[in-house]
Amino acid sequence: MPQIKIIVIKIGNIELPDFPLLLAPMEDVSDPPFRALCKEQGADVVYTEFISSEGLIRDAAKSTMKLDIYEKERPVGIQIFGANLDSMLKTIDIVEKSNPDIIDINFGCPVKKVVSKGAGAGILKDVCLMESLTAEMVKRTNIPITVKTRLGWDHDSIRIVEVAERLQDVGIKAISIHGRTRAQMYKGNADWKPIAQVKNNPRMHIPVFGNGDVDSPERAMEMRDDYGLDGCMIGRATIGNPWFFKQVKHFFNTGEHLPPISLQERVEAARRHLQMSIDWKGEKLGVFETRRHYTNYFKGIPNFKEYRMKMVTSDESKDVFAAFDEVLDVFSDYQFA
Repeated sequence: MPQIKIIVIKIGNIELPDFPLLLAPMEDVSDPPFRALCKEQGADVVYTEFISSEGLIRDAAKSTMKLDIYEKERPVGIQIFGANLDSMLKTIDIVEKSNPDIIDINFGCPVKKVVSKGAGAGILKDVCLMESLTAEMVKRTNIPITVKTRLGWDHDSIRIVEVAERLQDVGIKAISIHGRTRAQMYKGNADWKPIAQVKNNPRMHIPVFGNGDVDSPERAMEMRDDYGLDGCMIGRATIGNPWFFKQVKHFFNTGEHLPPISLQERVEAARRHLQMSIDWKGEKLGVFETRRHYTNYFKGIPNFKEYRMKMVTSDESKDVFAAFDEVLDVFSDYQFA
């Protein structure tokens, strides 16, 4: 009987399943509570919120707190950003102490306050600096270094095939590419064709992951089957919907959509999310920073505004938990489509 070849994607020595699903690093979203929920629902790799190198070496509380990772999350990557070599190397030394499986460099954030310092997508205007910075960081650590970036600074400066090759040549172990330029920010549609060109470059041998506009199982399958990428990194579609990973994998395995997530399961996830957030960052921040998820947790329920307002305006967790109980009671017969 012929042996079935199992395709394994590797980041350094980290073995992942065929076409892994990665939780994208998202500011104020991909914290330990949310990463835990996504991991339970099938995320193959999770990433921290991005961490400022300058904030970390100044020992800024918010930056340092983002280094918290837990065994149940593995494999987990810590993402850092910056444009100063000395600061980035010191950051590598600090990050190593948290023992992540991966260190990811953010060369893609389009936000003005990051870009104005030459970091994030700002470095796309200086590919030589991008290359030399990455080379020195790879030399500094034995932890696999990966990169997340965009197609280019603007439509006229897309050199992503060359950029990916140069970064691979200085030692990165995987690259995730968002299918927009910095000039596009998050507008328009992500273009995956240049990402496929990176993957199809015969000199490329590291995993090439796509990112941008994967908002349904069908789109994930398109990225896999039509564009031939090695995996996908998913961001906004997971906010308030940690089940997205499970939904995609079910679709891959069966060709069918997973039955809708029940109200009971949604309320239970929202409760756990809030409680874990409070346990990790305290009552005030825990309540505040979980608010962005509630609209999606309960998306589709008619006449829901009154209850959503309670969830996103209450400053005390007991009131939010009470709102969850009310939702279960009032909408007990509601069936999600």
